Amino acid sequence: MWARGLVGVGGSGLALRVSRDDLLRVAGLGCAGRRQQQRPASSAEATWKKTQLFDFHREHGGKMVEFAGWSMPVQYKDSHIASHMHTREHCSIFDVSHMLQTKVHGKDRVKFMESLVVADVAELKDNQGTLSLLTTEKGGIIDDLIVTRTDLGYLYVVSNAGCADKDSAHMKTRLAEFKAAGLDVDLEFLDEALIAVQGPSMSRVLQEGLKEDLSKLTFMTSALATVFGVPGCRVTRCGYTGEDGVEISVPQSRVVELTEKLLANSEVKLAGLGARDSLRLEAGLCLYGNDIDETTTPVEATLVWTIGKRRRQTKDFPGADIIVPQIKAKTARKRVGLVSTGPPVRQHTPILSPDGKVIGEVTSGCPSPCLKKNVAMGYVDAAFAKNGTNIQVEVRKKAVPATVSKMPFVPTNYYSG
Repeated sequence: MWARGLVGVGGSGLALRVSRDDLLRVAGLGCAGRRQQQRPASSAEATWKKTQLFDFHREHGGKMVEFAGWSMPVQYKDSHIASHMHTREHCSIFDVSHMLQTKVHGKDRVKFMESLVVADVAELKDNQGTLSLLTTEKGGIIDDLIVTRTDLGYLYVVSNAGCADKDSAHMKTRLAEFKAAGLDVDLEFLDEALIAVQGPSMSRVLQEGLKEDLSKLTFMTSALATVFGVPGCRVTRCGYTGEDGVEISVPQSRVVELTEKLLANSEVKLAGLGARDSLRLEAGLCLYGNDIDETTTPVEATLVWTIGKRRRQTKDFPGADIIVPQIKAKTARKRVGLVSTGPPVRQHTPILSPDGKVIGEVTSGCPSPCLKKNVAMGYVDAAFAKNGTNIQVEVRKKAVPATVSKMPFVPTNYYSG
């Protein structure tokens, strides 16, 4: 029922086989995921939240695991590797309804959002979005999220499921401060489903169900539309795979219908957390809780590009007094990409200098189905962060050669028009 095996190296390259435990690690579940799977269904699964597609996943062979308190499919009948490659070559649907969707209303909505994140929200055009970061006063990252400035008088924000409770609490605290100061802002937490349609066939598949010309919707732009007869959908051209794709916010009552209509096209298959994680890692994209958290700053994480130029000058976002000076002064450590052959490189693997000294730690890693070698990211001492630097990783108490590599590992295919 799970794609099986481990990773081996042969003369012709990397033979990719993934065990049940490896698949849970790749999906970011680790030991917690394994423990949950060993519990009786009556005690564990009963506590997991379910998306509107839960029964649909089960009916289509979804292998359900706990993720951020939700019961989510880690894979379907196809192997993890087959699902990964189908997304790269065709088109896949991912259920991401567990993510937090929020509308920010009121004439002070931009000021409110800029009091929380590093982005220049004011400079966004109508229906344009950007990846941004919620930061602490100490410069750490509370969460990464997408903020879209719609033409309907509100901001549309999508943030991570694992951070939903703390994100909503953080926003509510700031909301109370704004209201106490007499400012006009309100929050609306949405109860909508969210699916991601990702892959090179996406535009051809989705265009069949749209009256609007999808070629006019470029990367990180958004529009309200009727999709395959389902009205009130927000379609945003973005995703977490490195491929061209969209995320569609859809009424809960119509998400099964929409998913079925998309699957009627033979180009489209369902995909789970396992493929989603290996795809995002090949694309060099961070996973919150692994690669970024409240102990990492945007500069250490090589996410300086998310900080608006005006915001660097005004220094009026949380943690700016720590973060902005780091841009010029540099930091003691830096997030880098790593490639290697041999045994797979996993989270918490020590990163070593050529002479065997510990210089950092891997935060995410997996065998790359596209490259047929291991890819990983982690933090290293700045002196070892240059691309092409030969270092080592300690796997099963043995030093394995690795090289610092530019990310993304696999070229991205975002649609720019």
